Amino acid sequence: MQLTETHIVEQLEKPIRFQEYSVGIFNTIPTKSGIKKAIKKELIYIDGILATTSKFISGGEKIELYQSEKSSTFERLKLDIEVLFEDDYLAVINKPAGILVSGNKFVTIANGLTQNLKKNNLSDAVKPQPVHRLDYPTSGLLLIGKTSNSITELGKLFENKEIQKTYFAVTIGKMNPKGNINLPVDDKKAETEFEVLKSVKSERFDFLNLVKLQPKTGRKHQLRKHLLAIENPILGDKEYFLEDKILNGKGLFLHAATLDFTHPFTKENISISKELPKKFTKIFPNF
Repeated sequence: MQLTETHIVEQLEKPIRFQEYSVGIFNTIPTKSGIKKAIKKELIYIDGILATTSKFISGGEKIELYQSEKSSTFERLKLDIEVLFEDDYLAVINKPAGILVSGNKFVTIANGLTQNLKKNNLSDAVKPQPVHRLDYPTSGLLLIGKTSNSITELGKLFENKEIQKTYFAVTIGKMNPKGNINLPVDDKKAETEFEVLKSVKSERFDFLNLVKLQPKTGRKHQLRKHLLAIENPILGDKEYFLEDKILNGKGLFLHAATLDFTHPFTKENISISKELPKKFTKIFPNF
C-alpha cells in the first residue's frame, strides 16, 4: 500500500467519533460514505492502528490514508479559492468568473471548498456548501456554510432579508443618476436599487457606466433582467442584451462586492468587501 495523505488532529474541546470528525480531512475522500468504504478496505490508520468508525478522536492523533494497489485513482480537483473570512461555522470566498457554484460538472466551487477551507471540529460539521448562488459569469463574494445548523441559520437570514449584498456592474447607455427598479421577475415581485457612480463616453456603446446595485429581492438573474428592462444591459451579457451591443471575449461585467450580516452564532457584525476586478478598473481607473 502507498501512503497518499496524512492528517494531524488539532486539540479538540471534547472527543468526537472518528466517523463524524473525518468528513473533509482528506482531499480524495470528502464524504462520510467514502470514509466508511476506506475503513472497510483497511486503508485508514490512526496512530498506526487500523481505524474504526467508533474510535473517538481527542487531539494529537496522526491519521493516515493509504491507497491499495487495487484502488482506482481518484481525480483531484485542484482549484485555488481565495478565502476572505472563515471560522468554524461559515466562510466567505471570492468566486472567480466563469466557474459554476455547484452542479453536475467536476469543476465547481462546491467541489473545491473542502481543500481550501479549514477542518471544522464541531459536532454538526458537514461538507462545506454555498448557501446562495452567483451566476456562472459573475465574480465576487459567496457565503459558505460549514455546519448543518449554520446552513439552516444563514438560509433564514437570506429569507428574512437580513443579509445585505452590494454589486457593481458596467452598464451600457445613458442612465439616470439613481433609481429603483420595481419589475416582476418570473412573475414574482422583484426590486433593485441602483446608483451611477461614474460614466464615460464610448465610441461603440455611447456611454458606459459604473453602477452600484443593491437587490432588495433575490430572483434568478434579477440584476441582469432589471437592467435590460430599463435598456441599460450589463456589458458582456450574452443572454440579456440589446441588438448590436454585445461585447465578446471579456465576460460579464458584474461583481458581487460586499456582504453585510450579523453572524448567526457569534452575533458579531460581519462586513466583507472585495475590490473590483481589473477589467472594471481598466474602464474606470480611479475605482
